[in-house]
Amino acid sequence: MKLETFAMERLQSTWENRVAWNLAESGVHPFRLEELADSAESRAAVLAQELGYTQTNGTQELRAAVALMYPGTTSDHVEITNGGSEANCIVLWHLIEPEDEVVMMAPNYMQVRGISRALGARVQPWPLVADEAARRWRPDLDLLPSLVTARTKAILICNPNNPTGARLTESELTEICRVASQAGAWIVSDEIYRGAELDGIETPTAWGRYERVLITSGLSKAYALPGLRVGWVVGPPGVVEALWGVHDYTTIAPGALSDRLARIALAPARRAQILARTQGIVRSNYPIVRRWVEKRAPLLSVIAPEAGAIAFVRYQYPLNSTKLIERLREQQSVLVVPGDHFEMDGYLRIGFGGEPSHVSGALDRVGEMLDTLAPGAAARIAADAR
Repeated sequence: MKLETFAMERLQSTWENRVAWNLAESGVHPFRLEELADSAESRAAVLAQELGYTQTNGTQELRAAVALMYPGTTSDHVEITNGGSEANCIVLWHLIEPEDEVVMMAPNYMQVRGISRALGARVQPWPLVADEAARRWRPDLDLLPSLVTARTKAILICNPNNPTGARLTESELTEICRVASQAGAWIVSDEIYRGAELDGIETPTAWGRYERVLITSGLSKAYALPGLRVGWVVGPPGVVEALWGVHDYTTIAPGALSDRLARIALAPARRAQILARTQGIVRSNYPIVRRWVEKRAPLLSVIAPEAGAIAFVRYQYPLNSTKLIERLREQQSVLVVPGDHFEMDGYLRIGFGGEPSHVSGALDRVGEMLDTLAPGAAARIAADAR
């Protein structure tokens, strides 16, 4: 198995702590430990936690807390992992065999493409449509049946979507499951941004619509707890039991402190508070991005995200997106994710989940660099790009 370079994660891990202005992050400003464990009782529980091995598939209490979010499930439907990325990894490792076909919503979090290819699958992109009239990115439900064949092992969706911030409707999810059922394919639904909606209306889950559905998620994005590295898979108990066996070959168990803190975060009342905080941040911060884009229209445009602290901004400047973000980093010490990392040149993924002053300050610097790409400089920039 040979893995291709995961370009976006390598970019972020290399530079995010070396620039002054980071707009590459896709979550909201993270909690501090003292904010999460904010009562005497919870702090005492954290300090009393033994640092031995935990239950390797997650404690019964944590799995039960996750199950509360998915109607009809119990702790037997849940496997706890080290982050949503490990959840995706063990699911694909379990499902995919050489010569399988995989249909992948595109754009998407490209980990799933890289792992599927490494496991020998043929990955067929299923592009979202930038529907300007509807002002949303939508799935092309007319195209999907032609992409799904008898060899399709899984349809990989990301809902809410990374990088567009789009979300699927109830009827769209039902139709995707219907198409999958005709081929006996699995639906793997990455729902790690669920709960980070700008309008406060929780994105519908794929769970419960079809017997071959696996949900991956975690505490990194909507919960503002990426440092805990807690993720999960929700699926049929027999499959979850098999995934536990795969997990035995990877990280074995979640960290004891992470499991304990995740239980604090997912207590129903605390979970509601955390998601309300996240929704408040994205709702307050997105207008900063919108006004910045409008100021430079039509050279910049964006379909407003429905969820998540990310905006997928289209630009008309004569420079490849990777070269553009390199200039930003070198000239303005700003880090942004290029559309190239989603195989969509001409776009930038801009994270707006930080402190408002940080977001606006960083965008000011991006704007300064973009202003050098004005039409009068187009010929010079085009020559540089070559």
